Amino acid sequence: MVLLADLNFTLPWSNPVLIFSSILFIILFAPILLNRIKIPQLIGLIMAGAIIGPNGINLLERDSSVILFGTVGLLYIMFLAGLEVDMADFKKNSNKSIIFGLFTFSIPMTLGTLSGFYLLEFSLPTSILLASMFASHTLLAYPIISKMGIVKNKAVNIAVGGTVITDTLALLVLAVVVGVSVGELTSDFWIRLIISLIIFASIVSFVFPILGRWFFKRFDDNISQYIFVLGLVFLAAFLAEAAGVEAIIGAFLAGLALNKLIPHTSPLMNRIEFVGNALFIPFFLIGVGMLIDFRVFFNDFETIKVAAVMTVIATLSKYLAALLTQKTFKFSSAQRDVIFGLSNAQAAATLAAVLVGYNVILGENESGEPIRLLSESVLNGTILMILVTCTIASFVAQKGAVRLAIEEENDEDEVDGKTAHEKILIPVNYPESISELINLGVTIKTQSQKDALIALNIIPSDSQDPSKEKYAKKLLEKASICASATDNHLTELVRYDSNVINGITNAVKENKATDIILGLHKDAGISGSFLGKLTEGILGKINVTALIYNSLQPLNTVSRYLVVVPPNAEKEMGFAFWLLRIWNLGRNTSAKLIFYGSKETLNFIKQVQKKFSVEAVFVEFSDWDDFLILAKDLKENDALVVVMSRKNGVSYEGQMEKLPKYLNKYFMQNNYILIYPMQFNFDEKDLNAYGGSPLLKPIMTGVDSLESFTQLVGQLFKRK
Repeated sequence: MVLLADLNFTLPWSNPVLIFSSILFIILFAPILLNRIKIPQLIGLIMAGAIIGPNGINLLERDSSVILFGTVGLLYIMFLAGLEVDMADFKKNSNKSIIFGLFTFSIPMTLGTLSGFYLLEFSLPTSILLASMFASHTLLAYPIISKMGIVKNKAVNIAVGGTVITDTLALLVLAVVVGVSVGELTSDFWIRLIISLIIFASIVSFVFPILGRWFFKRFDDNISQYIFVLGLVFLAAFLAEAAGVEAIIGAFLAGLALNKLIPHTSPLMNRIEFVGNALFIPFFLIGVGMLIDFRVFFNDFETIKVAAVMTVIATLSKYLAALLTQKTFKFSSAQRDVIFGLSNAQAAATLAAVLVGYNVILGENESGEPIRLLSESVLNGTILMILVTCTIASFVAQKGAVRLAIEEENDEDEVDGKTAHEKILIPVNYPESISELINLGVTIKTQSQKDALIALNIIPSDSQDPSKEKYAKKLLEKASICASATDNHLTELVRYDSNVINGITNAVKENKATDIILGLHKDAGISGSFLGKLTEGILGKINVTALIYNSLQPLNTVSRYLVVVPPNAEKEMGFAFWLLRIWNLGRNTSAKLIFYGSKETLNFIKQVQKKFSVEAVFVEFSDWDDFLILAKDLKENDALVVVMSRKNGVSYEGQMEKLPKYLNKYFMQNNYILIYPMQFNFDEKDLNAYGGSPLLKPIMTGVDSLESFTQLVGQLFKRK
């Protein structure tokens, strides 16, 4: 038993329970209080760290636990940046990222070297090392960008990609300057560095995805998956350090390597973001604040002079790089502010550089004191520069992110009207397939709509068995848990009806569903009789987009979707709507889409692909009599998507009748989805039932040109 008299309240606190609870309350209340006076959350936590730290009221000391959690938070920021990158857009804009990376490296290096040599009168090696500190930056404002939902914007992608380039170059400059200063810069140094970097990058880029796909296929436990991912991140960080670069480079590269295996809509992604933003990242910010010591600026004029020059040059050079990037790529002022906000904050790599330079002893002066590569005034000036640049970066990033989010919203609202309110109905019967059905629904829907899912279980109306209702509620509860893990709300629906077909069709009409996802039992496959009953029964009575899903492996482990489109599919009324679902599937999972279809049909799809950052390949294929040739293209982690048609549809092919036989014999080792396009037999009353969307009106008369089609799909898609 612990008595009150035994508790130690002397400063700094040493009780681990008291320390941890204090930090948690700071994380909770500091942003709330400072948000009232419009100070960004990031700055609130840094200021809180300065106040409670050893240079403030000395409530807490910056001990090993704070450093440990802070290191985790820093790596988490870089990992999330790599994880949330839109890979298709990242590849598409890789050249732009390189250009921005060179801008944001070369301008600070030039201005920093000149100012260090002429204004501060440092030696050339010290001036170059000082400039490398200006060239590097930390994505401290990234949580602000993420919260605003603009991480897929082109400007953000370019800024994130450029960060890796400039930080890597800056850290290489650090290694070279230190090597020259201590006389270790030999040919062996360069050979060792290049070989170690190649080995490190190869392991993370090629081995990590293989390990990740293997693990996710075999282990679906939520905790195990999270711990596995976290383990890979820190392994990559360690490998980066072993290769001679900073750990943040390894964490970012791990995010890129696991990007396709952790979809943005997945429960795992939700958990990763939650834990990082709630705990680890705030710890890092508080730890940065604990470094700040305002007293040194009142004791030494040299420190004030150095700090002022460093802060002005770092901020000016990063702004010039952002401005030059804006002019080069014709970005908006909001995009420029976002780039500047992301690139101006100096923290991680800057701290690493100044500490390394401070610890390099070049000799002794006449008094016997050590002559350091970077003096104590530079060390103290760096702390002030970190505070000021982080403050400016947070304010500018928040301002730019708000404006950019409004711009994107306005782009979406330029259309004449609104998109139909989505309702995706998912009948659930088998507990083992519920999670994958819900994940598919979450992946294909419009992400801004959090209440689009409806789970349905049908009980025979003549049933007197109370256990059936209890079992139905258990299935629906499991579906709700799966949806809530992705931050989505699911509506549970138990329905009594005479038979399943009537129950589903009535539920579709009563709930104004726009889509339906039908799952297959994992051991049953699909039969011609089932497909016949389905098309004659459910699909004959409803007009919505229908997806029949057979899941053999987790959605996030699929690397490619082979989408087979029949000739004349573009003449079906629901063409744009099922294409939207496929595009969301590819965009939210970062999987490659390979479209097989006739030249005319592919031309329609290509027009959309030019406007939206989804990785897609197009292969001419129109002979459905030779359907089995597709089996040769299907690899282990591929999935097959076949666009079907009702018998009265203009794109109907006779070979569709044989499809169940083909699937059961040649495609049983892969996931597959059969899609029946939405049909329209609407009057004005039906139109209102689908959200009153004017977008449905042009479709009711068909899509008659590439121009009208691309305009239509452009209205349906979320522009990112």
